[in-house]
Amino acid sequence: MNPTANAPAHRRRRPAWRRRRALAGWLLALPFTALFAAFMVGPLTASLALSFSDATSRDLRTPFAVGFVGLSNFADLFSDEKFLRAIGNTLYFAGVGVPLTVAVAMLIALALNNGVNRFRALFRVGFYTPVVTSIVAIAVVWKYILEPDGLLNQGLATLGVTGPDWLHDTSFAMPSLILMAMWRNMGTLMIVFLAGLQGLPAEVYEAARMDGAGPFQRFRSLTLPLMRPTILLGCVLISVYYFQFFEEAFVMTGGGPLDSTLSITYFTYNQFGYGNYGYASAASYILAVAIAIVTLVQFRVLRAKD
Repeated sequence: MNPTANAPAHRRRRPAWRRRRALAGWLLALPFTALFAAFMVGPLTASLALSFSDATSRDLRTPFAVGFVGLSNFADLFSDEKFLRAIGNTLYFAGVGVPLTVAVAMLIALALNNGVNRFRALFRVGFYTPVVTSIVAIAVVWKYILEPDGLLNQGLATLGVTGPDWLHDTSFAMPSLILMAMWRNMGTLMIVFLAGLQGLPAEVYEAARMDGAGPFQRFRSLTLPLMRPTILLGCVLISVYYFQFFEEAFVMTGGGPLDSTLSITYFTYNQFGYGNYGYASAASYILAVAIAIVTLVQFRVLRAKD
């Protein structure tokens, strides 16, 4: 005997209703799914296949003549001095830029949350404006500021100091790009940290004050532990950007001087321009793996503790 034969009618109809709901959901998601597959999954799959091939611009007319080279592109990259220099530059840019940006953004967020009462909204807009401004426009302005006869050196000259050629000196080119990137991106982290600070329980801080804890003690023992998830989010967001830096070097230094500001993305861009599609694709996937590893390390180090 069928156990569902005596079940109420609405229970017997439930599977069909669920199927209709699932079908409606898939139909609503279909446009996005199709676009995502066509413009994201498809190109990603194609670039992954290219990274294991010897594809060049000469193969555009005969794509089926492309040969499979396995891991040869990856091995060649790690023996390419220019690519190794690009890896070092990228690690330098991110290794200095991320902590500096996080620290400055945290200080600004703390000031806006605690010390600045008047014109707080104006300060928020002011610090966030560079984020929504075109990076190319910002890079062009900073390039003129950092020229040998630019505003910065003119200001130093009034103090009797002769400024260096910031963008054409191997000792100052990368620090100049890091400072510009920090100035542009600290607004993003400021908003993230400010939102986290405003969500912290006020009663915990009040209890700490009553126990005699000073500002630094409260920051070290309360703010930092409670803000770990927010700091993790900010570090991941900003690290992905710093590891992919391109426009700053492209506009301001052209990767020079002497490849001192050549990044992995700039190297990949050049290889695509040279027509070395397989080589460039392999370089881009090395960067993707590096970003994934750094993100996993950040989750391991900064995740909330029980």
